[in-house]
Amino acid sequence: MPRSYEVSRTIDAPPERVWELLTDSDGYAGWNPAVVSLQGPIELGGTLRLVSVVNPKRTFTPKVTAMDAPSRMVWSDGMPLGLFRGERTYSLTPAEDGTTAFSMREAFTGPLAPMITRAIPDMTESFAQFADGLKRAAEAGVR
Repeated sequence: MPRSYEVSRTIDAPPERVWELLTDSDGYAGWNPAVVSLQGPIELGGTLRLVSVVNPKRTFTPKVTAMDAPSRMVWSDGMPLGLFRGERTYSLTPAEDGTTAFSMREAFTGPLAPMITRAIPDMTESFAQFADGLKRAAEAGVR
């Protein structure tokens, strides 16, 4: 099982539009088929309550640990003492033609990562659904 997942898409919308979608927790379930629900402020230091289709019986509580609008944001979650950590990084890079290069990467680290990642469901399809939903919503201008 991989210890990281990654997805990227070229989105025909400016980074500000993509960022608006990424930071609107109330709107996530409307465009993101990989998310059952998302609550909490998507702002630096904010703690979120995320339920995903990958594991709908569990609520994840990542914290927004980095935010540089409209280009980069990091959500982090894990165990004390760095025993296990998951870190999801969203990156938006503007292109001269007005499009945005979007990428999302989640990496698992820490001494317990090899053991714990064996129990984590494969998130490849979930990442693709997330990126495709974001692309559709940003290009349609729909919230």
